[in-house]
Amino acid sequence: MADTGAAASGRPQVVLLTRDGCTLCVRVHARLGELAREWGFDLSCVDVDAAAAAGDPGLRAEFGDRLPVVLLDGREHSYWDIDEDRLRADLGR
Repeated sequence: MADTGAAASGRPQVVLLTRDGCTLCVRVHARLGELAREWGFDLSCVDVDAAAAAGDPGLRAEFGDRLPVVLLDGREHSYWDIDEDRLRADLGR
């Protein structure tokens, strides 16, 4: 698994684990984009199937049955949806 911890920017890192064709993933990504602009965290997306095809099957094996999954600074934060109250608290917002 790639390092998804805090970047050199010092801003919190949110990674959304997704899969192509996942409509729930699209909705969660859109909302996280809004929150990233509002709360000041970096957002990136990782397709677990693409990662597996590139030789890293770990993400799909661990998270593939509960997508989308939100990781905050490399740790699982929520899945299937965003727990906005908890995310706000964990970001100190």
